[in-house]
Amino acid sequence: MVPALRYLSGACGWPRGRFPGSFPGTCGPASGRPRLLCGGGRQASTSSFDVVIVGGGIVGLASARALVLKHPALSIGVVEKEKDLAIHQTGHNSGVIHSGIYYKPESLKAKLCVEGSSLIYEYCNLKGIPYKQCGKLIVAVEQEEIPRLQALYERGLQNGVKGLRLIQQKDIKKKEPYCRGLMAIDCPYTGIVDYRKIALSFAQDFQEAGGSILKDFEVKDIEMAKESPSASKDGMKYPIVVRSTKGKEIQCRYVVTCAGLYSDRISELSGCNPDPRIVPFRGDYLLLKPEKGYLVKGNIYPVPDARFPFLGIHFTPRMDGSIWLGPNAVLAFKREGYRPFDFSARDFMEVVINSGFIKLVFQNFSYGVNEMYKACFLSETVKDLQKFIPEITINDIVRGPAGVRAQALDRDGNLIDDFVFDGGVGDIGNRVLHVRNAPSPAATSSLAISRMIEDEVQQRFKL
Repeated sequence: MVPALRYLSGACGWPRGRFPGSFPGTCGPASGRPRLLCGGGRQASTSSFDVVIVGGGIVGLASARALVLKHPALSIGVVEKEKDLAIHQTGHNSGVIHSGIYYKPESLKAKLCVEGSSLIYEYCNLKGIPYKQCGKLIVAVEQEEIPRLQALYERGLQNGVKGLRLIQQKDIKKKEPYCRGLMAIDCPYTGIVDYRKIALSFAQDFQEAGGSILKDFEVKDIEMAKESPSASKDGMKYPIVVRSTKGKEIQCRYVVTCAGLYSDRISELSGCNPDPRIVPFRGDYLLLKPEKGYLVKGNIYPVPDARFPFLGIHFTPRMDGSIWLGPNAVLAFKREGYRPFDFSARDFMEVVINSGFIKLVFQNFSYGVNEMYKACFLSETVKDLQKFIPEITINDIVRGPAGVRAQALDRDGNLIDDFVFDGGVGDIGNRVLHVRNAPSPAATSSLAISRMIEDEVQQRFKL
């Protein structure tokens, strides 16, 4: 069993001792204007499939693509609750192609990230999707950070990250002339890309291979079809009914869910335990004004501190030429709450009452208060930025976009850092695979994740 894999057992989990598997419309050519298709070889009115994937983000689309390429004779559909694809976590992330340096050696996250980044570069080259391999510096600005930096370098070597080297002040200046630092890890294999373009390309591959995409289909129920003496032949062949909030129904043999911010709620539809809960954390970015873009060439990251749950503020160039600064990490009061005052009573009450969030707050009280303070007062964020680039002033930045991270949290307030998969109870549990947690860097790892999902679906469902 892979050590990094976490899965649930008991009422809604996989049998202990068995590796449970791999993982928690508009689409068109990446180089052209997206086009809306629902079909490939099947029509939009199709109401029955061999396999249905719930979720049109990058993990769901990569998995659908892998399944249809491996099993071209099967009818496979993707359902997405929005009117477009990949607009939430996939469309609101930093766009970094991560190298895999941060993760525990031999862990699933490390393996998938290193493999996944290589596959993403290959895929972009094959499809002509633009990217920049601009590299990253992880910079120690204080003497006390150097031992942690050296330990991180050793971890990266163990993970097989390409091209790593420790550099001193002189070489830091060669790569980032305006960056101050005592020592840094040079990660030349880190890059940037528009992950939504990749996701739409996955969708195009999927449809061209015969898959169907049904948008504006928000899943309300997943249940076994009710048998009766008058049950149709199709009803027996496709025993699962997937029903939308608008009353639409499709039938299928098997379901794979990749529901991101709603993965816990979707899992409960087949009888799974509600834990771990998804707690939404909003990450607000600042933008460096265009006239100051010369200050940053590649990614500049701090040395991570294991005492705190998130990475800290960093400098991220984007494919459009802009420079993002951030993000912070604050509780979002709505699962898709990209603005500070977005609020959902249901989402908020679930976090406060049913998750381990309050325990997380007490465990990281000073960190949380500091993040909230910096979110309100930009001058405090600028002080963090100036540790790396002293020339930046408050007049050089403006507030930018935000993303929401689907963070799985257990009842003890621990952030779930592994992949979590579930099935359910009864007959339906043998026909469903839930991806309950696909933590960052899921976008970088999406092609590697999809291979593991395809393998598990094949083994589990005997396709």
